[in-house]
Formats: sequence, C-alpha cells, structure tokens
Amino acid sequence: MLKTFSKDLAAVLKNDPAAGGILEVLLTYSGFHALQMHRFAHFLYKSKCRFAARVVSQISRFLTGVEIHPGAKIGSGVFIDHGTGVVIGQTAVVSNNVIIYQGVTLGGTGKDKGKKRHPTIDCGVMISAGAKVLGNITIGQGSKVGANAVVLTDVPPNATVVGIPGKIKRIDGKRVPEIDEKHLDPVMDEIEKLRARIEELEKLK
Repeated sequence: MLKTFSKDLAAVLKNDPAAGGILEVLLTYSGFHALQMHRFAHFLYKSKCRFAARVVSQISRFLTGVEIHPGAKIGSGVFIDHGTGVVIGQTAVVSNNVIIYQGVTLGGTGKDKGKKRHPTIDCGVMISAGAKVLGNITIGQGSKVGANAVVLTDVPPNATVVGIPGKIKRIDGKRVPEIDEKHLDPVMDEIEKLRARIEELEKLK
C-alpha cells in the first residue's frame, strides 16, 4: 500500500510541471486525493463491505469532483490531472503509469452484457481532456487518446486516436493512411458500379 502511495506521488511530481513539491501535492491535488480514497474504497469493496465502499466513493466524489466506482481496478503510478469530471466505471481496469486529464469518462455503452462492461487501459496510456472511452474495449500500451475523442473500439499499442468516433491517426509515430470507408463494403461497391452504369445508359437515350 505504501509502495503504491509513493508511486502515485512520484507520478504527480513527474508529470505535472506545476507541482511545487510533495507537501503541495499532498494537500492540494484533488486527483491524487481521489486515487487514495478510491484505494480504500476498493479495499472495502473486495472485503464485501459494498455499502461502506460506496459511501467512501461518494464522499470522494463530493470532495474531489472525481467519480470512481469502488469496483474499478487501478494500478500504481496513475496521475489524474485536475480531476474534475473524471468518471471511471465499475469494471474498468486502469493499468500502471496512466495519465488521465479532466472530464475523461471510462464508461459503458449500455449495450454490453456480462461482467465486463467498461474499458481496459494498458500501461503508459495518456487520455486527454474530455475524452470518452466506452464499452468493453482495450486501449493498448503507450497509446494516446486525443481531447474530446469518443473511442468505441480497441486501440493497438503505441497508437494515437482522435475524433468522433475515434480514428487511429498514428501507430509507432507513423501516420496511418486515410481509409475510404465506402469501399470497405463490397455490396455498396457493387451498388455504386450499377448506379454509374445506369447513369451512362440514361445519357444514351
């Protein structure tokens, strides 16, 4: 527990150039406070004290503006910057050394059934402000999610995804060619060919 606490503290000092030292982080960083309260709530949740866990999580939400379901699994060295508006769902898994900015949602789509309804975020991922990562999907190690992106499908490691819906723009630092989506459907391809042929025949009349 103390080791995780130290890694969370080190993550803030490493990733936030505005951090003025250990005391400032301990006293004034709401994202750090939310993480520590979640760890206690998660301990209660695993100990079958579900009601007490929810009470702790609601107190944390009131004090920090960060809502993390006590069932969510969060690794060490995670940095929640600013924190306000962050929502992390019950079956979400956040691995080590992840950076999450304000307004991020790791939520469900309402369509997923079964035990796993929320995203898995692999190590070293950065999720920018306002992004929504929804459903039982995986964001691969070292990937970046752009501000206000809405991600509904798996993202491979070391990728950059932006937009609504989220589209992969880079993998391993190399630009991904744009895909003409209308040519992904062979039926639509044939319809377009038939339409073009009909237009040619109409011109012959």
